Amino acid sequence: MHIPDGYLSPATCALAYAVALPFWLLAYRHAKRLLHTRMVPLFAVFSAFSFVIMMFNLPLPGGTSGHAVGMGIISIVLGPWASIVAISVALLIQALFFGDGGITSFGANSLNMAIVGSLVAWASYQLLAAGAALQSRRRVLAAAVAGYLAINAAALLAAIEFGLQPLLFHDAAGTPLYAPYPLSVAVPAMMLGHLSFAGLAELLITGGLVAYLQRAHPELLSLQASRISVPSAAVRTTRKLWYGLAALMILSPLGLLAAGTAWGEWGVEDFANADSRQQMALASGQIAPPAAAPEGLARLASLWSAPFPDYAPAFVHSANFGYVLSALFGAGLILLALLLLSRLGGKQGQPE
Repeated sequence: MHIPDGYLSPATCALAYAVALPFWLLAYRHAKRLLHTRMVPLFAVFSAFSFVIMMFNLPLPGGTSGHAVGMGIISIVLGPWASIVAISVALLIQALFFGDGGITSFGANSLNMAIVGSLVAWASYQLLAAGAALQSRRRVLAAAVAGYLAINAAALLAAIEFGLQPLLFHDAAGTPLYAPYPLSVAVPAMMLGHLSFAGLAELLITGGLVAYLQRAHPELLSLQASRISVPSAAVRTTRKLWYGLAALMILSPLGLLAAGTAWGEWGVEDFANADSRQQMALASGQIAPPAAAPEGLARLASLWSAPFPDYAPAFVHSANFGYVLSALFGAGLILLALLLLSRLGGKQGQPE
């Protein structure tokens, strides 16, 4: 679901940034309460969780791959505004340092996953869990459904963005300049995998973590009710959450087992590779891609060269160790970025 550079036109990217910007500003304003010094580690652990969970690629129908995002659990615990900030920071680190998602398309990726995903998750959970006790099983069910709806809403929006490109941006002969497949291909290709495996993963993660927090750390589920101050118990819980995240980082090479590229994330070189073209057609309803990479896609694809593309540092010879090292490095960068945001906003202890 990480749209690379070149798949969206500059006009589409500019529009996505314009739509995302007011949400970013509003989210930062509301999230300031959690961005004071004592709470930055808790904020960071959830942002890093989103970063790491997106490294666990899952095999999807058609020979492609996908992943969960974590927008459900972050929205439930920290609220939708903090979730927007947390996931946007994770997406920015992925794009800048690991080439996962583009720089030009960062606004669109944030709009899809961080903004729409978080708001859908939070609204769904609030609606389905309304009036239920904190320890109620209905909250677990509500969380699971909220996660499922959120990731599918994000995937649908990405599919529409992909599918509109050949309709709106093509040359005089009708050849697409950016993403090559129309809505009739992009929507079913994207949604088949997300309505099934990726959506199921988000469902299980969100519902499972809410059930765990009900037993082990209920103070985190009541965090949104604490409008005046952050419960000290929530701060003490942070260290345990980092331990759990560290274990997840060690297991992250499991994400390398899924074969196939995510739909719509093919490189320019894939359009000229016979095996890759076959996989692209298989994942796109047996509709072959263009004979060559679309002109605009090829031009923008090399706009930014990430220092550690595909989570594979060049100085590390083991793919598994490089993946773990990338997870650790990414989590550190996220913590640093949130500390800088905290400093930017000054000490904040009161709600907006």
